[in-house]
Amino acid sequence: MTRRYFTPDLMTQQPLVELPPDEAAHAARVMRVRVDDTIEVFDGKGNQATATVTSVDKRQCICRCETPQFVDREPSDTLELAIAIPKPDRAKEMIERLTELGVTRIQPLVFERTQRPSTDSLIEKLERIVIEACKQSGRNHLMKISPVMKFGKWIAAQKSANSTQLESSGQSDGLPPRWTFRWVAMPGGQSVNEIVGESVKAGDPISVQCVIGPEGGLTDDELARCRDIGIAAIDLGKRILRVETAACVIAARFLRD
Repeated sequence: MTRRYFTPDLMTQQPLVELPPDEAAHAARVMRVRVDDTIEVFDGKGNQATATVTSVDKRQCICRCETPQFVDREPSDTLELAIAIPKPDRAKEMIERLTELGVTRIQPLVFERTQRPSTDSLIEKLERIVIEACKQSGRNHLMKISPVMKFGKWIAAQKSANSTQLESSGQSDGLPPRWTFRWVAMPGGQSVNEIVGESVKAGDPISVQCVIGPEGGLTDDELARCRDIGIAAIDLGKRILRVETAACVIAARFLRD
């Protein structure tokens, strides 16, 4: 059983730390921790500490922790997925897997073929799943989930960021320095196997941004707008994958410890 708890203000509270209400309730009612039990606390920013429970009841859990340590369990590569969030039950499993795999950030997008845009309530539930997945997997950094955006607004923001980054860096190759690769998952693009081989051969850490559309894929116009800002098509194989499967394939292929 997991004896690991999320405490976002660990660094300001320590050495005497009070768990947040939902974490305290889980510790007391589900895990049934007792005074003098040893637990682990982490803040989602890379810091963790061993702690001893000093007081616990149904609503509160207080512990005294040792000096927090920065323990980095992030992959050497970074991955941001701009993605159509699938139906809630599938979205929850997807977020759990992507957190465990080490994805850096999720940007939920609403495409033309999106049938049911994600609600604020769903995003809040997914953020809680990120915490639970970090507790289970030992990850010390929370995967970020950004507010839902419409595809057109996201493209405009990317175009503006591209121009700013290229001007500041003086690059002329059209690829913003923030990203090693920028892709959109689409049949007919460059083979994922070829790209994996190229990135592994290079050896250096990479930063990847990948767009994954809804069931039915991106429209021709959406695909053209991706290409206009330097996002190339990547083909994930012979079969058509669900959104959550495609996301896990990208994460598993390109995130290296």
